Order: sequence, then C-alpha cells, then structure tokens
Amino acid sequence: MNSTSTRRALLLAAASGATVFSPWSRAVAQDDSQRNEDRGPGEIKDVGSVEDLMREHGVLRRILLVYQQCAGKLREGTAVDIAALNRAARLFRTFGEDYHEKTLEEQFIFPPLRKIRDPLSSYPDILTAQHHRGRQITDYIIDTTSGRKLSSARANALAHAFEGFTRMYENHAAREDTLVFPAWKQALAERELDELGDKFEEIEQQQFGKEGFDTIVEQVGSIENALGFGDLAQFTAPMPPT
Repeated sequence: MNSTSTRRALLLAAASGATVFSPWSRAVAQDDSQRNEDRGPGEIKDVGSVEDLMREHGVLRRILLVYQQCAGKLREGTAVDIAALNRAARLFRTFGEDYHEKTLEEQFIFPPLRKIRDPLSSYPDILTAQHHRGRQITDYIIDTTSGRKLSSARANALAHAFEGFTRMYENHAAREDTLVFPAWKQALAERELDELGDKFEEIEQQQFGKEGFDTIVEQVGSIENALGFGDLAQFTAPMPPT
C-alpha cells in the first residue's frame, strides 16, 4: 500500500472509530527536537500533532482568561467592551468548538481512546458531553453580547455563565493535556502521528488561511487589547504578606 493509501485508510478508520491502533504496544513518536535537529535558529520547525493540540488549548485558555477577568468587572458594574466579548465568543465558536473540538478531537482523538482497556476509555464521552454544554453556553454568550446594553441582571447572569464556562474548560483542557493527549500519543505509531499532524495542519489552513494559527493568535491579542488585558505585566502577583 502506498503512502497516500495508507494515510487515507488511517484517517477514515480513526474518524469511524475502528480499532486500527494497538494501544500501549506501539512505539511513541520520536521527539520534536529530534525531528527538527537539522534546522537552525530562525528556521521554521515542524509542529507535532500533540504540540498542535496543546498550543490550540493555549489560545482557548486566553479566551477563558478574558471571560474570567470580565466576570469580575460585570459583577462590579464596571464598563466592559461588549463587542469585544462578542468577538471572543465567536472566535471560541469557530476555532475552539467547530475546529478543535468537532473536527479534530471528536473525529480523530476520541475514537481510538474509546477502544483502550483503561479507565481513560470513559473520558471521551464525558469530554463530548462537555463540548455540547459549552456550545450551549457559547450560544448564550453570543446572543447576550450582540449589540445590547446590559442591564444589571443580565450582566450578573453573563458573569455567572463566564464563571461556569471557565471552570468547566479549565478542568477539561487540563485533563486532556495531562491524560488524554499523552494516552492518544502512546497509542499511535510514529508514522500515524506524523500523518495526522500533516492532516491537522492541512485542515487548519483550509479553515483559517495559509497563516492559520498565527492569524488566530493575532485575533486573540486584538481582543485582549480592546478589553485592556494586553499588557502581561498587569497580572504579576503582588508580594505575599509579611
């Protein structure tokens, strides 16, 4: 079977949930540092499939931090740029829910994990249920921030939605980064990881353009700046009590 046929068979099997991997028995993909060892400073390095998933979580966490900061302002009655919050919710929808969750995790990450003999096999169902709840909350956030002046009651309700959303996704993403993604990586052979990494990059560029991830990062930065959260130094913790 040639490489194109192999890739097609792998991706179709992963999307359908077929058991094409032998969990815990195959070699772990070689480290990204080894894959890029011949590339010098400033040269573009390959992004592995697991690294790709985790850096996408970094984008989503930055949106969650926006929600978290704005929840406090809304409860205090402090003015908040509602249009910027709407942009944040729409970005979480397109990049987080439609792309990262539906297109990558639910099609390629979760099906193999359901087949392993490990307590982690129950995680995909829990994580998928949380995806669905998150989409319901995102619908609410988009509707509430669609050009309306918020009453005190609606501001408090939105703050409550932000807090519940953030609490769920911080736990959700942390479990994926430390348990789910490593188990998925362990279950795949090096070639499978490489081919899925290429596939993820292809899908990303199809949906978000040639610059893909960099474009999304710029959008997050623009939202942070609009809301007054662009300066990282402002989040430096104060000295502890003496």
